[in-house]
Amino acid sequence: MCGFLVVENSQVETSSKKNIKEISKILNHRGPDAYRSTDTNLEVSMFFSRLAVVDLNPSGNQPFKDHTKLLHLVCNGEIYNEPTLRSVTQYPYTSKSDCEIILPLYREHGLKEMISMIDGEFAFVLYDQEKKKLMAARDPIGIRPLFYGFLKDGKMAFASEAKALLDICSKVSPFPPGHYFDGSDFKRYWEGTSPKRFHGPCLDKTLSSINSLLTKAVEKRLRSDAPLGFLLSGGLDSSLVCAIASRLQKTPIRTFAIGMESDAIDLKYAKEVSDFLGADHTEVVISKQDALNALKSVIYHLETWDITTIRASIGMYLVCKYIREKTNIKVLLTGEVSDELFGYKYTDFAPSEEEFQKEAKKRIDEIYMYDVLRADRCLSAHSIEARVPFGDKEFVEYVMAIRPQLKMNTTGVGKHLLRKAFEKGGYLPKSILYREKAAFSDAVGHSLVDFLKLHAEGLYTDQDVQMAKEEFSYCPPFTKESLLYRNHFEEFYEGKASLIKDFWMPNNSWSNCNVTDPSARALPNYGASGH
Repeated sequence: MCGFLVVENSQVETSSKKNIKEISKILNHRGPDAYRSTDTNLEVSMFFSRLAVVDLNPSGNQPFKDHTKLLHLVCNGEIYNEPTLRSVTQYPYTSKSDCEIILPLYREHGLKEMISMIDGEFAFVLYDQEKKKLMAARDPIGIRPLFYGFLKDGKMAFASEAKALLDICSKVSPFPPGHYFDGSDFKRYWEGTSPKRFHGPCLDKTLSSINSLLTKAVEKRLRSDAPLGFLLSGGLDSSLVCAIASRLQKTPIRTFAIGMESDAIDLKYAKEVSDFLGADHTEVVISKQDALNALKSVIYHLETWDITTIRASIGMYLVCKYIREKTNIKVLLTGEVSDELFGYKYTDFAPSEEEFQKEAKKRIDEIYMYDVLRADRCLSAHSIEARVPFGDKEFVEYVMAIRPQLKMNTTGVGKHLLRKAFEKGGYLPKSILYREKAAFSDAVGHSLVDFLKLHAEGLYTDQDVQMAKEEFSYCPPFTKESLLYRNHFEEFYEGKASLIKDFWMPNNSWSNCNVTDPSARALPNYGASGH
């Protein structure tokens, strides 16, 4: 996890009169270990803030140049199949960094073929000085962030976070996941959410494949030269990641859980999992005031106004703050992307298997603006890298090609297929494996969301909400809580609301899903979730 800013050289002045180098340092929280830039005589300026995770030596510092000194690269990512690719390339490597592999692959195979060869979570910008071509690409799910914009003279800029571009670009947009930019056009290279056919009907093979592919996804994400830990909520997804990792690591894994001081739902379940796995476990307890004090910083780092994302980010932001201050951990594995694949509480109401599949595709295609944005920003704010096993390309492709009727909740327990895949072998206690889903923002403690709503009630009137609908034409706030978040967002990113597509909400066209609050607590099937 690192941060970069890349700008085609231009005479356009920044709106704040800061120079480009000063602006690039706004991303130093993403990489405090080293800061470096390209030579000033290059047609493109590259600035890189490094978090050293693989190859901790200075040789791993970026930007990289190839042996001809004509290719220049910045990459925020992990290329998990780099050891295999390195063994079949003839190239005078200058480091043991996994990202350096992009240079010889591009030289030998070209941009499109190179991207199809790499397996990982990445956002990179590559400049071919010989061809005068500036290129970029982002991983299929959008685990690693990337934004682009245009200067007033039409030249381009790229950055890891939008905040580094707002001062120099007239318009800033998220770089679409699963795409590359070849110097002139954006092109899609991944269609994994639109399977051409579904797998065969053999349930045992399906369960075995889910188990083996998720295990493989976790295993490849354990590679790190820096200390590594796990976020553990006690829910199914993070618990499975921890359970798999504990079998693969020789020493006890380090786990972290967070909860409110009065009604933390997840802490007891996280402790049950950590005790079962023999993990080195830490509990972080927060107060309502801690949450409120963090709110503006959370929104600044997230670059969003979305209710669900902000609610769920407060706990994650604060547990990562603790980890940064109290440990030397630089990498955390998390449980994001499982819900989008296997279903939420609201997808229990999907009216057909076609609708379930359509919703899963929508959620995976948009997750870079929601849950994986949350994971990246909450961790990167504290100089920690997020790794997301459920977002593994091969795993996502496989699960999206499972017949949707197998993934729908027909047993009364959501994510039945995922649970069944790990039922044998003693991965987790049955009480955890079949525990009902609770939304993370609720599971930190129902009092967290209730307090935020109450705080907003004291700040705004119903008339304020009505006026906000006139003031903000794009995705206007519709509750006092959402108005609170939008106002904080506008303090930092005035007029940039279009960075996010819409409010994350259940599909309101389905029965029982036309709700005004995104929490699963608003649904009639919430049941025993979060108790």
